[in-house]
Amino acid sequence: MFELRKISKKIGAFNIENINLKVSRGDYCVILGVSGAGKSILLEMIAGLINPDSGNIILNGEDITNKKIQKRNIGLLFQDYAIFPHMSVRQNIEYSLKSTGKSVQEREILVNKIAQELSISHLLERKPETLSGGEQQRASLARTLITEPHILLLDEPLSSLDVILKNELISILRKLNRKGQTILHVTHDYEEVISLANKVAIIEEGKLIQEGNPKDVFKNPQTRFIAHLSGIKNFYAAHIIKDEITQEKVALIDNNIRIIILSEYFDVQGNIAIDSEDIIISENRVESSAVNNFEGTITDIMPTALGVEISIDIGVIIYVTITKSSLLKLNLENKKRVWLCFKASCVKFYKN
Repeated sequence: MFELRKISKKIGAFNIENINLKVSRGDYCVILGVSGAGKSILLEMIAGLINPDSGNIILNGEDITNKKIQKRNIGLLFQDYAIFPHMSVRQNIEYSLKSTGKSVQEREILVNKIAQELSISHLLERKPETLSGGEQQRASLARTLITEPHILLLDEPLSSLDVILKNELISILRKLNRKGQTILHVTHDYEEVISLANKVAIIEEGKLIQEGNPKDVFKNPQTRFIAHLSGIKNFYAAHIIKDEITQEKVALIDNNIRIIILSEYFDVQGNIAIDSEDIIISENRVESSAVNNFEGTITDIMPTALGVEISIDIGVIIYVTITKSSLLKLNLENKKRVWLCFKASCVKFYKN
């Protein structure tokens, strides 16, 4: 339905490089990346606001790379809404229909229909300055959807909304997608992928580095960057070897840190991940079934929504999540020497 083929663009010192992406009809695809990764530039090229230096944009089998914006049948919802301040909500929504040749009566029917679908019928005669941010966004969305675009482009649509308005818009977007609307949504927020997407494409420094079903992508991150996006901080490049004495499989990190692991692999390169909640921290070494034991120095203590995150230097930085009561009980503080341990079964390995 929609495809990017080897799309590249140079803007100053920044490069979008060789982006290939396919989005099927009815997909909700999220392009995920940090600020400055190139997400919005990619969206602007798809919409026709800027042209790629090379590559092709294909929509329903047609090459639209050089088509004018108004001829693409693509809807773009801007991050700042871009509503005309001198027009009422009704006039803003109707504006998109003025070049379609539809009669006044036809336009009125369509405006009323989309306003009802987005629960803004009561706002139609009001000016944008009297609306809340969420109301302005729904008005802008209505103006975009009334042309029935083949694909809807969303530029960080949830970033400026509070929790209640964010949940309302998520519900609206889900309903639109269930009705068959194909959506391409860019964001820096991992949670939006989980809430909305059936496909994710991750972009880093202008390059698409991994794509697929969100569950598969985040279950098998190919880079530290992707692991961090999904909240995995303990992610390390490793070489799996076999201990000559015990015959146990060992993940070798930085050529000197040995982590015992349950793995079918041997003599391969990859990455390991350890959930910060699976690690036990103590003042002294604990004798238990947890075969991985390390002594290290606390380098930082940070409150989180789940408790407290402790970063410990054991030769590499490893992160441990504990409760606030455990923090007080263990009398933990920066620069204190502590022990940590975790089971071999808690170490996940991702082959390169």
